[in-house]
Amino acid sequence: MTAHIPVPTQAAPEQVNFHRTELSVILSLYGRFVAAGEWRDYGISALREVAVFSVFRRTAEQPMYRIEKRPKMAAKQGMYSVIGMDGRILRRGHDLKTVLRVLERKLIRAVD
Repeated sequence: MTAHIPVPTQAAPEQVNFHRTELSVILSLYGRFVAAGEWRDYGISALREVAVFSVFRRTAEQPMYRIEKRPKMAAKQGMYSVIGMDGRILRRGHDLKTVLRVLERKLIRAVD
């Protein structure tokens, strides 16, 4: 007697992750904010549809900002977005460096 092994008809969805070059850009910005004393901790989440880089002022808080990568939005408004603590999308676009400029402006104000 042979056992019948069911074959999945659809492949399991993979996780979305940040690429090394994307993390380099994000961590460079993060390092500048740490040096300015604004940020202290971060967290990275890799989920099915989104990768999230969360920035914290203190470890036990809600994230101040979330940098998200949603590949399904690439053809629409852009796969990268910066989301504030209140859930508002501060910037969205196709180029990560351009999207992160919204945070760089806040760094210039913090140093002044």
